[in-house]
Amino acid sequence: MVPVRLTGARLAVREFHHTPEDVDALHAVFGDPEATRYLPFAPRDLETCADQVAQFVEEAEKEHREVYRLAVTRLADADDPARAVPIGNAALGLVPHRAAQLGYALRRDVWGLGYAGEVVGLLRDLAFGPLGLHRLEARADVDNAASIRVLTRAGFRLEGRVRHDYRRHDGWRDAYQYALLADDAPAGNPAAGSVVQGG
Repeated sequence: MVPVRLTGARLAVREFHHTPEDVDALHAVFGDPEATRYLPFAPRDLETCADQVAQFVEEAEKEHREVYRLAVTRLADADDPARAVPIGNAALGLVPHRAAQLGYALRRDVWGLGYAGEVVGLLRDLAFGPLGLHRLEARADVDNAASIRVLTRAGFRLEGRVRHDYRRHDGWRDAYQYALLADDAPAGNPAAGSVVQGG
């Protein structure tokens, strides 16, 4: 396992730890009906979140890693991001042809502070830097104006509308498909800070 540590201006992104603190932190996002409003699943209970953190740790230990599910923390919350309680999660799922699907979800009380844009910048730099990818994809529910703004500001381009992309309790939901190519990405982002793999 080569652990991922990403450091931005205000945030750090690290591997999840199978601890009560990280499980509770994931549940604070995935258990919140408002935070999961535009996610393709219903709110999850604490036990399910504990199972998910265990799965995240297991995925991170694979020799040929295909999924990066990472904890988002604030630098101000601890001297060492490894000890900070996560405020959300970030993900890159590798797909064929040097591409990945990007996702993120943050705790509701930290919305509106610009953290999502910083997370996207860090994931972009990881994808196009150490991982050597060429394309990043992201989908946003057609009603998720906040995520649409985040992706647009990060340089992602709208490629189209995916009809009935996922099903929720209230029926099928459409999503907008966005993408960013390595050729499109700005050369460095002062807000993103440094990307470190290892140690």
